[in-house]
Amino acid sequence: MKKNTMNKAALSLALGSLFIASQASADTLLGLYLGGDGWRSEVSGSFGNSDPAPTFNFNSKNQGTYYIALEHPIPVLPNIRLAHNQLQAEGVTLIDGQFSFAGEEFTVNTSVRNQVDLTNTDVVLYYEILDNSVVALDLGLNGKHIKGYASLEEQAQDGLQGEESVSQWLPMVYVSSKVGLPLTGLDVFAQGSYVGWNDSRMYDLQAGVGYEVVDSLTVDIRLKLGYRAVNLRLDDFDNLYSNLDFKGVFAGVELHF
Repeated sequence: MKKNTMNKAALSLALGSLFIASQASADTLLGLYLGGDGWRSEVSGSFGNSDPAPTFNFNSKNQGTYYIALEHPIPVLPNIRLAHNQLQAEGVTLIDGQFSFAGEEFTVNTSVRNQVDLTNTDVVLYYEILDNSVVALDLGLNGKHIKGYASLEEQAQDGLQGEESVSQWLPMVYVSSKVGLPLTGLDVFAQGSYVGWNDSRMYDLQAGVGYEVVDSLTVDIRLKLGYRAVNLRLDDFDNLYSNLDFKGVFAGVELHF
């Protein structure tokens, strides 16, 4: 009887160990990340149909980013990350010089409502160069699809309206890094995409601190706080010239299955 009890206990222990090992192995072999960030951006800059473009006033704006990433153990195949980035701004500006936009002539001392929507989607293919409990480093390529518009509308009744639409892909270099602080649950991170050509440039950079509030076999939950900066210096981008900056503090949450 005693021997049977010991055998049952050993079997239960073995099955329990096997279950834990399989869970750990599954996490090592396949990782799914879901996350979202919200940030309050201060917006400044210019846009138009030629360079130099007029500078406009913009109000602060709440922006959102949502992403999903899938990591796997096959060395030759890249991991994939998809992200949707809201990038909008509007304001009211008193024009200090005559200029044309989208085929319309706007005169001096005209008050206009200016809007930009350069919301974009990232399709990132990347490799994990380093991946351990202390340091992580990812390198890859980001295909960023910008689809939106820039518009002007006179504040006067039946005023002029002009709008330029944008739909373009940009190939960008992608880098992401994270350094964990042992025994604290804290980490510092940085992430960015960049491309530059001729007189054009775009970057999307962020850095901050993360804290893992849940660390379990089924799900990890990480909170993030940081600063993000986006610049779009576009030269004849679907007939749009711009030099726009979006900067501000962001907070987010990330789930890892």
